[in-house]
Amino acid sequence: MELEREPGTVVEVGYAQGWDLTARAPWRPISTEEARERDAAGLPYVAEYRIPGREAPVEVRLVSWPDHHVGLWVYDEHGRRTHEADYRLLDGDRLLTRITRIWRYGGPEVPEFDAEAPRVTYTLHPDTRGIVSHEPHGSKGSRRDTLADVPDGEKWRDRPAFDGWPVISAQVQGLAEPVTLRAAATVADRDAGTAAGAEPAGLWRAPRPGTAGPVDALFRPGTRMATSAYPDMTVVEPRRLGTLNVPSGLLAIDCPLDAGGPRLTVAVSPGEHVLEEAQIAFGYHCMYDDRWVDTTEPTAVRLRVSEEPAVSWEMALAPEDDVRLLENGHAYGFSTDGATGAFADAGAWRPLQERVGQVADRNDLDDAEDFTGSMFLLRTREPASGAELVAFAVCSDGCHPVWVGRSAEGDVVGVVVVVEEMPALVDAS
Repeated sequence: MELEREPGTVVEVGYAQGWDLTARAPWRPISTEEARERDAAGLPYVAEYRIPGREAPVEVRLVSWPDHHVGLWVYDEHGRRTHEADYRLLDGDRLLTRITRIWRYGGPEVPEFDAEAPRVTYTLHPDTRGIVSHEPHGSKGSRRDTLADVPDGEKWRDRPAFDGWPVISAQVQGLAEPVTLRAAATVADRDAGTAAGAEPAGLWRAPRPGTAGPVDALFRPGTRMATSAYPDMTVVEPRRLGTLNVPSGLLAIDCPLDAGGPRLTVAVSPGEHVLEEAQIAFGYHCMYDDRWVDTTEPTAVRLRVSEEPAVSWEMALAPEDDVRLLENGHAYGFSTDGATGAFADAGAWRPLQERVGQVADRNDLDDAEDFTGSMFLLRTREPASGAELVAFAVCSDGCHPVWVGRSAEGDVVGVVVVVEEMPALVDAS
């Protein structure tokens, strides 16, 4: 006699401190009670959902309340991630579905994240319509962006209690209703070394905003640095290129060629401040001349406000910027379509911006200054106030972060824009 099976789907949930993306396994499994305590204390933890008898998890949820983040990966029966959701905790108790990515695999043999696998990305904002990016031929094909028409009911969800989370992917997975959750006897551990040992290389982490990196090292002569293209670089003495007058005490940083602005402002002491350009020396083999070339190139521009050293660096933000919404490693900054930025007095931004346009159109202003061989391009002055603007080149269009250095007392000591790739420090040992 065949026994009747209960209707619906049973899903077991277990917890861990982390998740190894490479091994598809929990790292340092913990009990439900310990996970509850970590949730209340704001410590990160992972919830893993599995159907008994299925090798791959149904979904994995990473919670890190201090980072205002809940991440979700949805897995298919072949162990491939098919959906990613990035939730951001805003307004204390509401989760914004900030980013959703969906991959479509043509068959069981297609590897995870295959470059030709079609994918769709939803990028949503709290108060405006977002963007839907369609890539029907994968990451190497064309992309079409359209406005996202997502109702608020789908964009937002209330923050669930610790044990109030549903299986979010139940409909995507086609799980038979009702879905019943029960505690896993033990969190699945197919790799005891990974689960209990040192942090694996593929440990899933909450996204963090981009940081300045070793900005101060760019202005410290003798510092050894490297990029992927040039492994042996040495910082040389910064090049001083005069001063900038900021009588209003409010420094503007933006592209002077674009309409509007300034997007970013930083309060500084009124008066003149030193303009500097970081320089780095390196050599390379020139394939065209078949010879070794030694050269020195600029890496960053700085307005030095004080002789005190910077003990911390922070991202310059506009009033509308919210770091809780940034993707991992991303930063806010000023945007340019002309590979150009500027330091200027914010109080005279508009007339100074107009004068830059006159220089570009006629090149006949008496107070325009040429900075030969430098990323700095020109200086112009507003006659009535003496306020100045100095434009500089960056190596690409797009968004360029601005980093503000502060002293131990919290005072602004410098403002820096990295003009190309930020080199990494080379270990002196």
